Amino acid sequence: MYTLTLLREFIAQHYLVGGDWGPENKLHSHSYRLEITLEGPSLDEHGYLLDLMALQRKMGELISLYADRPLNELPAFLGLNPSLEHFSRVACQFIAQDPSLRHLSSITARIWENHDAWASYRQDL
Repeated sequence: MYTLTLLREFIAQHYLVGGDWGPENKLHSHSYRLEITLEGPSLDEHGYLLDLMALQRKMGELISLYADRPLNELPAFLGLNPSLEHFSRVACQFIAQDPSLRHLSSITARIWENHDAWASYRQDL
């Protein structure tokens, strides 16, 4: 099984709801790091699992929806606590919609909110 990962960084804001998490309950920013990992059993005729430029474009589309914005106000998070876990699922499902990924086995989105904390969501394709 081949694996390919691409990283992008962006800043977004959120506040947590539903519990007493001190300063996390107030609007604040994180410098997020988004990792998308693709897995598949075979390479194309050029020796690639996927063209990195295509994945970069798709990740750019995703980031443009969330960068410099409060996650709580965006449609993907309506009614949800904008946790790392939810954010990683939202990111994974967005990328997985791309028809050029249908030949792959799985996609994983990992989102870091700092140097110590990340969450991921894996989807079989």
